Amino acid sequence: MTRLKITAGPFAFVGKLEEEAAPKTCAAFLSRLPFESQVVHVRWSGEGVWMPLGDYQFGVDYENHTSYPAPGQIILYPGGISETEILLAYGGVHFASKVGQLAGNHFITLVEGLENLTPLGKMCLWKGAQPIRFEKM
Repeated sequence: MTRLKITAGPFAFVGKLEEEAAPKTCAAFLSRLPFESQVVHVRWSGEGVWMPLGDYQFGVDYENHTSYPAPGQIILYPGGISETEILLAYGGVHFASKVGQLAGNHFITLVEGLENLTPLGKMCLWKGAQPIRFEKM
């Protein structure tokens, strides 16, 4: 099981890659580590934070995709009718964009630091963008 250290704002998390359910997405993401971006609060999806990535391509299609990630699940939308993005759910999420419902590949599940999900979400909502970094443990 491949584990990642994820630092978002002042919070630290440990995530496991869902390599059996989303092998291509996990491999594509691993090849880009360390991965750094900024995380902001979602606009349409509910209780989540996201990394808008524009036309950045991971070279993957749908696998293990969902529109309803559970708290602590991270999904990758590979692009298409909306921009490429990564979303981390901290509460109830119905994944969507200005063009409507989307589905993203569930490829990481947080296994440590879950108590910091809601504080991260509220920090992004009220204080704005926070740096995020993914690295292999």
